[in-house]
Amino acid sequence: MSATTVKLDAEMLREIAEAKPAGQTLSSFVRSALKRDLRRRKMKHAAEAYLALPASSPDEREAQEKWEAAPLSQPPWGRKK
Repeated sequence: MSATTVKLDAEMLREIAEAKPAGQTLSSFVRSALKRDLRRRKMKHAAEAYLALPASSPDEREAQEKWEAAPLSQPPWGRKK
């Protein structure tokens, strides 16, 4: 892993120091914040791809319509006790 230096202005450094937990280092806090942001971006991209899927696939559109029309207040069919 290569080391990288990121320069922060005094105001931003003060805000980060106030926001981070007392027992966490500045580097650890920034690293975890960046990981969260990258994960959020990946999840957003995946959600957009998922929402676009029915438009590009008739089979997926039909399956989604069946899923959305399912009566959730009733037990599933064919279920035996």
